[in-house]
Amino acid sequence: MSALDFYAHVAVHGEVLGVGLGAVPEAWEAALGAASLDVPGGGLLRRDYGLIEINFSPDRPGRQGQLSCFGFAVQIQRLLYDQSPNTVPPPLSREYGEFARRVPFKELQSAILSLGHTLELDQHNTSSDMHCYRVSASAARIHVLTDPDPYGSGDPDPGGHQQGDVWSIDVW
Repeated sequence: MSALDFYAHVAVHGEVLGVGLGAVPEAWEAALGAASLDVPGGGLLRRDYGLIEINFSPDRPGRQGQLSCFGFAVQIQRLLYDQSPNTVPPPLSREYGEFARRVPFKELQSAILSLGHTLELDQHNTSSDMHCYRVSASAARIHVLTDPDPYGSGDPDPGGHQQGDVWSIDVW
């Protein structure tokens, strides 16, 4: 299996190594390990694993104090500039191998189509520099860079983000 297989799986199934929406922080830790940064605030918790960022909120009434995942993102854009060994959680590297620094949308689109799903441009979440695509029968959204100079410097970085790169996959 490859990193592209991982991205397509997340986009289609809305899970990472068997955990997804509704899972408690302990389930995410069991899947991805303990090496993360927790950022609490306003009764919520954001857990950052580098490539994966998870958001938790208090669970349903009757389960006081229990947090559950209400959304997570695969932050692919971080791979380009963050080369630290823990950017990709070790369990993901063991399962999917090496993760490329950039992911062309056309490759991810082909992988998703081969799994029997379609992509549709989400007009409400698309901007002049980022397109957003919804994956059929999934809670996933894929953000794709459309501006060749995404940071507005007037001097695009040929080794940096390129038009057509996948920025992130969000599951909400």
